[in-house]
Amino acid sequence: MILGEGFVPCTPKGVMRLLDEYDVDLEGQHVVIVGRSHLVGRPLVQLMLNKNATVSIAHSRTKHLDQLTSQADVLVVAIGQKEFIKWQHVKKGAIVIDVGIHRDKDGLHGDVSQDALEEASMFTPVPGGVGPMTIAMLLENTMLAYRERERLKWN
Repeated sequence: MILGEGFVPCTPKGVMRLLDEYDVDLEGQHVVIVGRSHLVGRPLVQLMLNKNATVSIAHSRTKHLDQLTSQADVLVVAIGQKEFIKWQHVKKGAIVIDVGIHRDKDGLHGDVSQDALEEASMFTPVPGGVGPMTIAMLLENTMLAYRERERLKWN
């Protein structure tokens, strides 16, 4: 992504594919990514920048997190904490991408609370949102790896 060709991690690739499929134009949009992992948060920063978005990255220890996230046109949450993002964190009409998944006795939950999703114009459900896209991108990356191996084998 930064150093040249290679495979894009599956979850960030799935998030970008979802946004593309729903014709979300990221150019000039303020994207806030809550989560700084090497597998999701950091790769997403680069992918969003490649689409000319203005990107802010935050985490669980970010001071005044609600002030930052409530300015986001697109809010991506991959923090790994059940229902961490509440309604006051979300700008009315924002697009919310919930990457988290947590299982407890009440079922599956994301990193974003249900009341926060009510503020959004679009959101990914948990379950059934980013997870299936991650699997689809894993299959796509597997196919790309196979094709690359075959190409190299015959050169």
